[in-house]
Amino acid sequence: MKCNSQLFSFFTILLFVTNNLFAQTKQIKQIDSLIQRSNQIGVFNGNILISKNNKIIYNTSFGFTDETKTNKLTTEYRFNIGSITKEFSAVALMQLQEQGKLLLDDKVSKFIPELPKWANEVAIRDLLRYTSGIPNVNWKKIKNDKDLFNDLKLIDTLDFKPGTKYDYNNNNLFLRQFIVGRITGMSFKSYVEKFIFKRCKMNSAVMTPFENEKNIAKGFNNNLVQDKTDLPITGGTYLTTIDLLKWANSLHTEKIVNKKSLFEIGQQFNLEETQSALGQAKYKNRNLIEHLHDGRAGNYEAILISDITEKFTIILLDNNYNGKVFEISDAIIAILKK
Repeated sequence: MKCNSQLFSFFTILLFVTNNLFAQTKQIKQIDSLIQRSNQIGVFNGNILISKNNKIIYNTSFGFTDETKTNKLTTEYRFNIGSITKEFSAVALMQLQEQGKLLLDDKVSKFIPELPKWANEVAIRDLLRYTSGIPNVNWKKIKNDKDLFNDLKLIDTLDFKPGTKYDYNNNNLFLRQFIVGRITGMSFKSYVEKFIFKRCKMNSAVMTPFENEKNIAKGFNNNLVQDKTDLPITGGTYLTTIDLLKWANSLHTEKIVNKKSLFEIGQQFNLEETQSALGQAKYKNRNLIEHLHDGRAGNYEAILISDITEKFTIILLDNNYNGKVFEISDAIIAILKK
């Protein structure tokens, strides 16, 4: 009887595994058909990766490396991830708080005293939640990091009292980066390369400014015009889909910052449409359960979606903007949840 019971259990497990494999194979075929069609009708030119149950189930490329449409993309190509790069400065600040080198309630003036008096009012927490009241970057005057810093010194007044309103703009980001530099005594780029990219084993990741890098997908529009060259400003990040998956996994498993820090950087102002430093993050009992962040830079578009409860991550990196990555990712989610 014991032998029969064990045999029954074995075949039950085998049937379960077989059914799951069949279901997953069907899902992959449906996803592949969706992306093939998206590429054919001209709404997706880029790389896609899907991970489920801690295993990559789909990782491929569609389309071309640049506007000439002569070279096909491969999974080794890197794309500008736009605003997703904001996560690195947020995590850097949380790492420094964990080391006792700052508090989120510290004012900006503590670290950069030469800024105008408004720096006495803005806390680091405000920079993370985009509630600082600092006016946006005056891009007409900006050519490099020095210009960015000088422009901050020329700001007379804030647009609103810190912590009372929300305004998503890049001066919050650049100030975060400048503070990391002041505290550590190293450039923000060097800090990220050493304490984030290297620790997460993001071996292909590069941050601007850089020169002569290979396997960089070039952004281009539907008129086959290539994007302008990046300004030599620190922070723009080019990643492969594998790199971005490594980042998400390191973040979600608290290998790069602790649970308390991960909760803090996902907090947003009190309106649903606002962004946190993690984009759109959802928590249950202070545990991260969903992480969605998208980015746009020129004709690059990127999206990272992780459902920690359902154990899947979707990454789309595109270098020919058509504004469809949300629709495509929604369709993929529907397939995965069938």
